[in-house]
Amino acid sequence: MATANGPRARALAAALRQARQERNMSIRELGRKLSFDQSNLSKIENCKKVPSVELTARILGALGATPDECERILALARRASEPNWLAVGIPGLPEQLAGAMESEREAKSIVVWSPMTLPGLLQITDFVRALAVANELPKHEIERRVTVRIARREVLTGRDPVRLEALVSEAALREPMASPDVMTEQLRHLLTMADQPNITIRVIPLGVGWHPGSAGPFVLYEFADAPPFVHFEHYSSGAFVTDSDDIEAYRTAIRMISRHALSPADSKRFIAQVIADDWSSSDQTTLAQK
Repeated sequence: MATANGPRARALAAALRQARQERNMSIRELGRKLSFDQSNLSKIENCKKVPSVELTARILGALGATPDECERILALARRASEPNWLAVGIPGLPEQLAGAMESEREAKSIVVWSPMTLPGLLQITDFVRALAVANELPKHEIERRVTVRIARREVLTGRDPVRLEALVSEAALREPMASPDVMTEQLRHLLTMADQPNITIRVIPLGVGWHPGSAGPFVLYEFADAPPFVHFEHYSSGAFVTDSDDIEAYRTAIRMISRHALSPADSKRFIAQVIADDWSSSDQTTLAQK
């Protein structure tokens, strides 16, 4: 087994952990079935070690994984050492979501640029549901997305929470992605989260002209014990990028976007004003004046 911390390896670790947990099997029990040291299994599930394809197949066999699970997880294992990861088409995105969630769980800091909608980690339940309904997803998929989103928020509020810097365009605050009541609640949630010591929210006003963020959204993950990487996702495609030159380019992009951003304090006042002007009744004007 090789040691690796790339996005595919993180997705593989998350997939194996989920497969075991769904069967209510402990790591100790799985170790006994495999005659394999449970401490190494724990390292596999926490992406400290990456299993070979052969060991992955043994683990899946001991778990009684379905053919579809085996095909999906073995595909991750075969390419776990590859640094960059491009997925085109909806079927490739669930594995990338697993990689993103695992990255959120292990990252020491995250910088997200959100030009058209609000960062996922800062979305409230009703906002997530409104986006899913607008996307005409089936009911079971809507509820699955809500459940996943709620679970992802724990990285911001749990013990030793990740540091998050959210660079958000004014457009994301004003676009009617949900009902006025939900938009009001969502933006108030941003104000609440902005008070947390590990969270910085900065608004980029409209009208500032071109900057690198004009090309689209992205997320930069930084780790204490692994190289950083960038994730970006569009409607039916997504990619993780790990090349050091690319990472430095995205860091430069963040610096350039930040030059146009309001300070954290001014951003809070701006968000409160948007609530009063766009989404709430006139009695919210006092909130905007704070």
